Amino acid sequence: MKKFSSEFGHNYETYSFGYTNYCMREEKDRLSDIYSAGYLPYSGSPGIKDIFYMARSMRVPLDSFSLSSENRRVACKFNDKFIRVSTPFQDFNTGDENFRKFCVNYFTKRHGSQIMPVERLRTILDSGLITHLVSYRDNEKIAAYVLEVSDKDMIHFWYSFYDISFVHQSLGMWLMLDSARHAQKAGEKCFYAGTVYGEKSLYKTSLANLEYWDGSEWVADKKQLKKLGRSDKERVVNVIDDWKNKAGLF
Repeated sequence: MKKFSSEFGHNYETYSFGYTNYCMREEKDRLSDIYSAGYLPYSGSPGIKDIFYMARSMRVPLDSFSLSSENRRVACKFNDKFIRVSTPFQDFNTGDENFRKFCVNYFTKRHGSQIMPVERLRTILDSGLITHLVSYRDNEKIAAYVLEVSDKDMIHFWYSFYDISFVHQSLGMWLMLDSARHAQKAGEKCFYAGTVYGEKSLYKTSLANLEYWDGSEWVADKKQLKKLGRSDKERVVNVIDDWKNKAGLF
């Protein structure tokens, strides 16, 4: 992998200089090596492929994965409720207008129209990283979709989209748990669950035996992760690093 940095912010008075860290996947790179180095796929600019950013990502070693008491409570709500179908990405019709509308409408209603516009969804689907598209049906009605990135050693629960009527029933958490359970059965070593920033993401910390990336290593300290998440708003800097300015954000 080819690593590079982009200038972000600074405080010269305290000699604090910020650079955001990226890497570019090269031909022989294994995805599991990129993820284990603290990187996640970047999808914020159109036409960008094989670029990964370093962040406070979270993972669970699957050899020690089991449901916590909170996980079991959520699991009881939805276990055996849906028909799950995992389709290799190349065999799924991502051009289906109903599929794309479902995904965009979920993000618009749940997170706002700027988070997942059609252009960004297209960039993600065209990234070349998605290996499986998992669908969940309640009888004949689509309840959810999950985009997974995987190789022989890891799986990344990248994005989920679900029926907005389940929004206050913890379906998003259950989808994550279900993905982790299937990854464990398949013999994967690690389950990656994206980033943990801000209080809204702390629901992920209900996963037992988690680790988070602190910029140099994986740390198994859930209390510290919660502390960081709850104090993130105090460290927000409203600027964009140079590389993103050049790449053209949505």
